[in-house]
Amino acid sequence: MTMAALSSRIFAGLQYLLPQHGLSRLMHAAVRIRQPWIKNAMIRAVCKLYRVDLAEAACDSLESFACFNAFFTRALKPDARPICSEPHAIACPADGAISQIGTIEGRMLFQAKGHRFGLVELLGGDEIQAAKFENGHFVTVYLSPRDYHRIHLPVAGTLTAMTHVPGELFSVNVATTENIPKLFARNERVICHFDTAAGPMAVILVGAIFVSSIETVWHGEVTPPRSKTIRQWDYSEQHLTFERGAEIGRFNMGSTVIVLFGADRVRWIPGFQAGTSVKMGMALGFFR
Repeated sequence: MTMAALSSRIFAGLQYLLPQHGLSRLMHAAVRIRQPWIKNAMIRAVCKLYRVDLAEAACDSLESFACFNAFFTRALKPDARPICSEPHAIACPADGAISQIGTIEGRMLFQAKGHRFGLVELLGGDEIQAAKFENGHFVTVYLSPRDYHRIHLPVAGTLTAMTHVPGELFSVNVATTENIPKLFARNERVICHFDTAAGPMAVILVGAIFVSSIETVWHGEVTPPRSKTIRQWDYSEQHLTFERGAEIGRFNMGSTVIVLFGADRVRWIPGFQAGTSVKMGMALGFFR
């Protein structure tokens, strides 16, 4: 085993010992501090550490953000992320890097070398929803701290349901995905179901360590508060329709988004693989 592999395994192992939800509650409070010298110092530190490009932001003055969370969930200038224009194109839902992209093998998704996780587990035990994506297609996008943290719709669609699944808050970086089994089916997540021209589509916002809040544009903050049981919302009668590229939610700190499609509906563009950098709005593939 190389030193890098050993370090990754130790990093992942230590996370089992952390008070994950307690740390996230502290972070939730810290990133909302409005004291100018505190929030400005936090913003400057992150910009320097992660080389954040504020030139793309709708507001590019550090001092103008009300708190660190306002900076972290910043909007971009209107022309910063052109949405792919081809009629059947699938737009990337977020800035970040491809974690995995490919085909769902029966009801199993690939996480990393040596690790897979179940579709039913990912969808909070919902067999009916899982059946819609059996042998389908998926893409997983990891958002780092430097990335734009709003999530957008890959294909125009109508919201039908949302589920909040409580869980762990392991990190979702490469070191952790390679070492913690069934990571995305264990972490807290918000699952959004849509009817689209590409058939059923699920957009899953996966929480992680220090991800103190996940919110959607139709509900607001889904978490916190922390729940001990699965919560579900039915939107089938509300006719909430969104265009491709429309903002649907955001991470108040970084994490991962997973998109699911049904069988025989999607062709991914060749060349995308684990580690490929992507931008919100670029075409990842096409639907039939």
